[in-house]
Amino acid sequence: MKQDSHHAPSGGGRTGVKMSKSRKPIVAVVGRPNVGKSTLFNALAGQRISIVKDTPGITRDRIYADVSWTGRSFTLIDTGGIEPDSKDIILSQMREQAQIAIDTADVILFMVDVRQGLVDADARVADMLRRSHKPVVLVVNKVDRFDKYMSDVYEFYNLGIGEPYPISAANQMGLGDMLDVVIGHFGKESQEDGEDEKTRIAIVGKPNVGKSSLINKLLGEKRLIVSDIAGTTRDAVDTPVTRNGREYIFIDTAGLRRKNKVKEDLEHYMIVRTVGAVERADIVILLIDAVEGVTEQDAKIAGIAHDRGKAVIVAVNKWDAIEKDNKTIGKYTDRIREILSFMPYAEVTFISALTGQRLFRLYDLIDTVSENHAMRIATGVLNEIMGEAVAMQQPPSDKGKRLRLYYITQVGVKPPTFVIFVNDKELMHFSYTRYIENKIREAFGFKGTPLKFIIRERKESK
Repeated sequence: MKQDSHHAPSGGGRTGVKMSKSRKPIVAVVGRPNVGKSTLFNALAGQRISIVKDTPGITRDRIYADVSWTGRSFTLIDTGGIEPDSKDIILSQMREQAQIAIDTADVILFMVDVRQGLVDADARVADMLRRSHKPVVLVVNKVDRFDKYMSDVYEFYNLGIGEPYPISAANQMGLGDMLDVVIGHFGKESQEDGEDEKTRIAIVGKPNVGKSSLINKLLGEKRLIVSDIAGTTRDAVDTPVTRNGREYIFIDTAGLRRKNKVKEDLEHYMIVRTVGAVERADIVILLIDAVEGVTEQDAKIAGIAHDRGKAVIVAVNKWDAIEKDNKTIGKYTDRIREILSFMPYAEVTFISALTGQRLFRLYDLIDTVSENHAMRIATGVLNEIMGEAVAMQQPPSDKGKRLRLYYITQVGVKPPTFVIFVNDKELMHFSYTRYIENKIREAFGFKGTPLKFIIRERKESK
């Protein structure tokens, strides 16, 4: 196997402007403490972590990142740290990590350490991964000299999960060969361009907000286990529904497996599972508890959907339990807009999964935001709107040089994605891009969906 230090992967999502309608595959990293998981995560993700700056709380976590390799993009997930209190605790936490990876990922990166050699915990987790029948790439880290360590690398064949790939995450050696193997497992499914006409909806939110109750009510049957104990929804469930001739698939985010987990672990687990569900969906319904009100934790979950460019409906559940007057909905909506200020496009509705209140409206909203998320606007119309916008508000200038906007065109959907060609990218301030976005929204609505703008520079013609 060749040493591969001459090309490093790029973090931060797609290259170019051609957009695929299909979801990005998910790759999860599993391994014991100190084998170099975070070093590999940072090497693959670079500093271009796909996190929105004004989304509260998410930047601390660094749980997931977009990575591109040879034109293929995927979402890299860190399944969580392990506290090395004792060998028993390490093994139980590794099993938990492995279970998260098995439930969530398309490909699992199982990381071991050439210097520590093969240990019992590695063998037990390898056994679990092997039985899952998920693709596993065995990565042997800290191989900074291939001639010195290759005989030790071969020892890991004994795990029985295939060929061990030697890398040095710290020196970025061997990463190219490893990534070639990873993307080789994606197959054709992740390259298909929108052949599946079913609308996929992820229902996300904090534990006990009523996610399973909502799906049961939408189905009219108790297919999911519902209980007041946090974590009774054991597995992620995809539930197909047909209504008025349209097909929908509801994706329920799985609950938690252990009752005695500390708060940080619960939150980490919740975020990993949410990323997994959101990545597979077109539309995200963020369920909020009306009694508790919108919280910073809700903002974290919403940030994941915003970050992935998904259409969003905020559904305030348990609305039947609230004392109301004619100002209650207005006050609630203002509070949601304040906490979720980074997604002003999100649609807000008030429901009760218990009584069925306004659930018929939820399907109408899903249909509306689904159409908006996939809407295409003709280039001529876009340029008319941009021309009028520029005439009404002059573009900014700096040191005598004025921004010129030449041309706008839509290059993708889900979310609608536009490229604007300008004379100088540095002059295209965020606020002016937002102004153009608002003008497009005034013309076409685009309710429920984010819009993405790519600014490209074109030299001025003489």
